[in-house]
Amino acid sequence: LYKLMARLGGPYGVIRQTELFVYSEKDREAIARCMDLGLKFPEITTWIRASREDFKAVKDLGIRETGILVSCSDYHIFKKLKMTRSQAMEHYLATVKDAFDAGVMPRCHLEDITRADFYGFVVPFVNELMRLSEEARIPVRIRACDTMGYGVPYTEVALPRSVPGIIYGLQHYSGVASENLEWHGHNDFYKAVANAATAWLYGASGVNCNLRSEER
Repeated sequence: LYKLMARLGGPYGVIRQTELFVYSEKDREAIARCMDLGLKFPEITTWIRASREDFKAVKDLGIRETGILVSCSDYHIFKKLKMTRSQAMEHYLATVKDAFDAGVMPRCHLEDITRADFYGFVVPFVNELMRLSEEARIPVRIRACDTMGYGVPYTEVALPRSVPGIIYGLQHYSGVASENLEWHGHNDFYKAVANAATAWLYGASGVNCNLRSEER
């Protein structure tokens, strides 16, 4: 699959990056074998939870950029993490700080953003990420994740459902540069393509897709 993505994306990186897990020996073997191919694109990145234990595995692999799961809806914060908003923010920021200290670029996955309190949690959290990024002099990439597929591509819809509003808000209220902003949309309600195109039109520089291999 990695070699196929390299062929599909071409030498200029239309498919810019791919991300792999780091948890099992099989995961780490896959990363090593992909790295051994020496291909420039897609750049190999990793995906971890906001955990210092998870980040240790990334640091050992010598990866330049890692995704970090930072769920931002109250459902995830209160029900899954069983934390307050402030506790969740500090928990996430601890892993991000570890990444900056190690010279690794963090990509923060704002999971469930279309059910989150945009101005009450998302904006303050991303503002703190941008402050830390400026201090570390390392960019931080922001991934807006419509995990439930609730987003819609209309400007007149209120946040947190409006895809244009999310992208506009992250740029204008948190100062996220277009090149560091990407969209991750699920297709539960068949709007993945429309939402991805809308996110790009409003300033996201990349969108996420998946590629599966199925045995027939």
